[in-house]
Amino acid sequence: MTAHDSKPLIPRMDQPQQTGTLSTALANATKLLGVRPALAEEQAGEILKVVPGEPRALLLLGRARWAQGNDAGARQVLEPLVRKHPGLADAHYALGEILSARGEDAAADRAYARALKASTRNPKLVEAAAALCDNRLAVAERLLRDYLKNRPTDIAAIRMLAETGARLGAYQDAETLLRRAIELSPGFTAARHNLAMVLHRQQKSLDAIAEIDVLLKSDPRNPGYRALRAAALVRIGEFEQAIAAYESLLKDCPTLSKGWMSYGHTLKTVGRQGDSVAAYRKSLGLEPGLGETWWSLANLKTFRFTADDTAAMRKQIARSDIEDEDRFHLHFALGKALEDEGLYEESFEQYRLANALRRKSVKYEPEALSDHLRRTRATFTPEFFASRRGTGSEARDPIFVVSMPRAGSTLIEQILSSHSQVEGTMELSDIASLARGLDGHTLHRAQSRYPELLADIEPARLREIGEDYLARTRVHRKLGRPFFVDKMPNNFLHVGFIHLILPNARIIDARRHPMACCLSNFKQHFARGQTFSYDLGDLGRYWRDYAGLMAHFDAVLPGRVHRVLYEDMVAEPEAQIRRLLDHCGLPFEEQCLRFYETERAVRTASSEQVRQPIFTDGVEQWRRFEPLLGELRDALGDAVETYPGMAEF
Repeated sequence: MTAHDSKPLIPRMDQPQQTGTLSTALANATKLLGVRPALAEEQAGEILKVVPGEPRALLLLGRARWAQGNDAGARQVLEPLVRKHPGLADAHYALGEILSARGEDAAADRAYARALKASTRNPKLVEAAAALCDNRLAVAERLLRDYLKNRPTDIAAIRMLAETGARLGAYQDAETLLRRAIELSPGFTAARHNLAMVLHRQQKSLDAIAEIDVLLKSDPRNPGYRALRAAALVRIGEFEQAIAAYESLLKDCPTLSKGWMSYGHTLKTVGRQGDSVAAYRKSLGLEPGLGETWWSLANLKTFRFTADDTAAMRKQIARSDIEDEDRFHLHFALGKALEDEGLYEESFEQYRLANALRRKSVKYEPEALSDHLRRTRATFTPEFFASRRGTGSEARDPIFVVSMPRAGSTLIEQILSSHSQVEGTMELSDIASLARGLDGHTLHRAQSRYPELLADIEPARLREIGEDYLARTRVHRKLGRPFFVDKMPNNFLHVGFIHLILPNARIIDARRHPMACCLSNFKQHFARGQTFSYDLGDLGRYWRDYAGLMAHFDAVLPGRVHRVLYEDMVAEPEAQIRRLLDHCGLPFEEQCLRFYETERAVRTASSEQVRQPIFTDGVEQWRRFEPLLGELRDALGDAVETYPGMAEF
């Protein structure tokens, strides 16, 4: 910047009450945001010297800092601003952008809801927005639907209803509404940004990227848009493009602590562990209390913390001002550090504290799952399947690996992906998404008729759904191989659905000793889902529900599911790998025995472990904690004694 550039580009304001002069100064400074945010920040500072506390200038200052990737500095301005001026909608929205880019989705949702409330003056919309802010989603939905009956083109109300749907996880409904809002108002930037996020959450990554690219045309430096685009590239397996995108972002915004963390995640995925650790260290240097980054280091599994790291984590946990999300991540990470030191009781206490804190923030109803599985067993009978023989797509491409999490599914995927005819992808959400879509458009999951409604679906439609799955997953298939692996563990809930739409697909059940598997889940923090994993009693019940449902499918579809026991794979890998390949109709290849040499992206918690030969340590590791696991053993009941046989479920 030259000396001339650094001079204030604002008119002299000896009398701040001159509204026109102030507005002109703000307009001039705002024009700099997209092209020279540092200068925009400087100009905002000059305005504030003349008019201290001016809310529009503070908003400009916060936005300019965010445009440079300084999320901490932006929050220092915007958070007190929205408290003092709750009616300033743009400030709430700007804060929501920052929180969303940081992955703080719940806080971002609250900020967006406040922005919606502040942006309307219609009393009925104010009432609906207030309900949304208070998370009274059913009330908000009713008010908005009633309002839109008479004003179907009100884009503010449409966007508000879309936000309600997104909060409920009804992303398809939210997508439909947001597309309608953009159709009515193509320049509605906030709605397009919301649409991109909703598409990303549905794993419609190519569509999300298309919307982000529209946003970037008018705001090419926006860190939030750029970070979301990089994350979407990761989602579709374009890792080198994603790495380049993160490097470009971090060059322009070097203080973006969560950006460094996400960059570290991507480097980890492609096997660049040293670079990944360096990126995580950079993140912590910028934000030492960022618990998720500490956990990301722990989640490398093969990484070992130093004594200085352990001391640093304890120091952050001792802070009184740390957020719960950072705190439970730190407890998880410290638990891993202490476990590696052999301090098992102290380690378990950290895991216990982490899970107790995390359990408070998630909604999990074990009775609802048990009821769903009861209905599933009642629907999928031998007669049901016999009457629908020959339905679905004839494709043989997919190999589904289902399981409890932390049961060895990544190892199976890595072995299969080492075969010349098989490509590994990731944990794909498409089966669950297709199942949810069968109910039509409803914001209430509790109203779902799945799986009973499958009885009413015509054979031709089942074939269409199978072909739709293949089309949706094609973006993840980069190598042109005839088979691919979909290793979403939770697809065990949809084995019957998979059989109907893809009767020739292979299904593999990865299973591990219930005590070992459940403890491993208890020690793991999952970015999304797996809400059953934060309580030992919930874990034990979930394992029994999972094993009971798989036993049902063994009975009604004999031989349909091939089971791989983790302990057997460790004890006799070649024999088990030959059986696995035989089930998949694949010839044996020696490379499958050397799976750890296969270079491919791995995105799960086991990414570093499957890059090493099979080791036996994980089989009996749970016994180090056995005296502390009484609650889990009680919840599992006779499943412990009968494993690997089947208990009475």
